[in-house]
Amino acid sequence: MKLFQMNDNLCYVSEPHVAKNVFLHMPAEDTPLPTFEEVRDKLPIPVWGNRRDVLDCYYNTWRLAFGNLRRPVAEAGFVSNFIDTAFNGYLFMWDSSFIVMFGRYASRYFNFQQTLDNFYSHQHRDGFICREICESVPGAMWARDDPASTGPNILAWSEWVYYTATGDRERLGRVFDPLCAYHNWLRLNRSWPDGTYWSCGLACGMDNAPRPDPAYDATMSHGFMSWIDACAQQYLSGAILSEMAKVLGREEEARVYEEEAEFLGRVINEKMWDEETGYYYDTRRDGRVSGVKTLASYWVLLAGLVSPERAARFVAHLDNEAEFKRPGRIPTLSADHPAYAAHGDYWRGSVWAPTNYMTLCGLSKYGYDDLAFDIARCHVEEVLAVYRQTGTVHENYAPESMAPGIPAKVDFVGWTGLSPISMLFEYVFGIHPDAQRRRIVWHVHLTEEHGIRQYPLGDATVELICHERGSGEEAPVISLRADRPVTLEVVCNGKTVVYENVTEI
Repeated sequence: MKLFQMNDNLCYVSEPHVAKNVFLHMPAEDTPLPTFEEVRDKLPIPVWGNRRDVLDCYYNTWRLAFGNLRRPVAEAGFVSNFIDTAFNGYLFMWDSSFIVMFGRYASRYFNFQQTLDNFYSHQHRDGFICREICESVPGAMWARDDPASTGPNILAWSEWVYYTATGDRERLGRVFDPLCAYHNWLRLNRSWPDGTYWSCGLACGMDNAPRPDPAYDATMSHGFMSWIDACAQQYLSGAILSEMAKVLGREEEARVYEEEAEFLGRVINEKMWDEETGYYYDTRRDGRVSGVKTLASYWVLLAGLVSPERAARFVAHLDNEAEFKRPGRIPTLSADHPAYAAHGDYWRGSVWAPTNYMTLCGLSKYGYDDLAFDIARCHVEEVLAVYRQTGTVHENYAPESMAPGIPAKVDFVGWTGLSPISMLFEYVFGIHPDAQRRRIVWHVHLTEEHGIRQYPLGDATVELICHERGSGEEAPVISLRADRPVTLEVVCNGKTVVYENVTEI
């Protein structure tokens, strides 16, 4: 297999931010890796009634994750200890950006976020970063000009999620420049003359989703389309870079991102929204919307680009049994599409942890917390049901039965760690952290006893328990213990109760 290597002799136009990329000349980390046995008893502990399956699946997921930790091979250009994608000996940008999102719950014992350092250390002089890099020898999987060479642009989102959970401003300062350079490369090399963005199946991560016309290869071709997820992700990246700039006191450098975001928001809502069906689509080069409903469109919700007037119609597709409300939620392709497969067929209907998590985050942003809970519980219960059958977690799941998708890798941690960790904590339990303000917002839906012990919140450790309720109408009774004052906001049945700066309730 041919590997493509960085070549400083190529006629690149140097991107100014790359000169400030501290990862390019960083020596390879030389520290031992922790084992699961060493950290098991220190990890957050989920509580959900007497659900033994929850704990078994949870700890097995962490066991797999810690078993996939790797030390960097300096000759390959890696600089930090990392978690392997668990796929083929290459590190994937798309997968890694999601994997570190559940890894942050164990960041006190292994800094999963540093996995992304290895992409920044591979940045080219013009800002390009390949989406798939070899872990053992120098080189990357894709030539820079290949349509599948990079993407999607979600590194900034991943770093921002980590920052809000940990308050790690120092890391924010180190990643800002490589993120800006990568964003700028995409703007110069992945946009059409009208300012919209293109991608392809492999580059967007949804490999074989039937998005381009059949005349084009769904995995390798842009099909001359403007891709809804690529456009929304570029908007989201620019908006986040603007927020990072404010935190870092570099506001002047963010004006270009704010201007582009304003333009992209307008184009997405004017050209990629279909009033008749109430959905956002890819658009073809003649201006027509594609009509193919995939979860890729919900990046628009996460980006915050949907008006209140449109949000209800757009979100309703997720609760429509003819489309996305299938026994396994949420299939990545709408069930009313001819290519939809009951067994999944990868991105033609399978249920995937990353797209589920992204969609849940978007629903939460718009206040659809009840729907987010319903979807998350359905998905987590499927993961648990398959775990009881097989003893492990899988790359994806079938949308029409409690079974792994076909095909799906086993022991996939991998981004499926999001399901029994992040989605369990944040959307089944409803616990959302804001480490910068040492604050927790808790949307209570379950009636069973539930919560988390040894919960990390920045520099605080918190125990949160909601006691069993007789019905969903009863007000929750909460117990809290923290080693530093925290603020807890409990939301249930349309009522909010706030406990300011407490160490015990």
